[in-house]
Amino acid sequence: KLAVTKQLDSLGFDYVEGGYPASNEKDSQYFQRVAQLGLKHVRVCAFGMTRRRGCKAAEDEGLRALLDSGAKTITIVGKGSRFQATEVLRTTADENLAMIAESVDMLVSVGREVVFDAEHLFDGWKQDSDYAMRTIRSAVNAGAKTVVLCDTNGGSMPNEIAEITRAVVDAAGVPVGVHCHNDCDLAVANSLAAVDAGAVH
Repeated sequence: KLAVTKQLDSLGFDYVEGGYPASNEKDSQYFQRVAQLGLKHVRVCAFGMTRRRGCKAAEDEGLRALLDSGAKTITIVGKGSRFQATEVLRTTADENLAMIAESVDMLVSVGREVVFDAEHLFDGWKQDSDYAMRTIRSAVNAGAKTVVLCDTNGGSMPNEIAEITRAVVDAAGVPVGVHCHNDCDLAVANSLAAVDAGAVH
């Protein structure tokens, strides 16, 4: 991972997502050692999730591990779908919004740049676009610098990706990115459709 990071830095990539520091010892060591590489361009991101339901952000072990990684940029994944919030996380739609906002705010308040990954955003948008947009606004209002729209199940078509990405780009007020899974063999096509619609990350 360190060798790949150095190569991506030499090629001029902007960001490298290094892993989830709380998940295993290898990822934890990666963040300790990558800080010593003297990277010239790339920003190394630590990846993690919003605070757990019913837990304060400052007391969440996952968020603490992200801070302890020393990464200056944090990628936070949160549910961009009402269905995912209520049926998978087993929480309320409002609590999901609070989980997003409080997690982003805590990280921003200590000087971290935050990228918000809106998980299941495209499926969530097709079911309830107003709520999906509220998840994005929760992250942006709390200080997220970029929002990334995730086709987590990989089931969206390029025309859907383009239409939804364009709507978010027009409303978000921050740079928008895309994260496509390949379940229908469309990840490249969907990513290009999102770039054509204004995604820059």
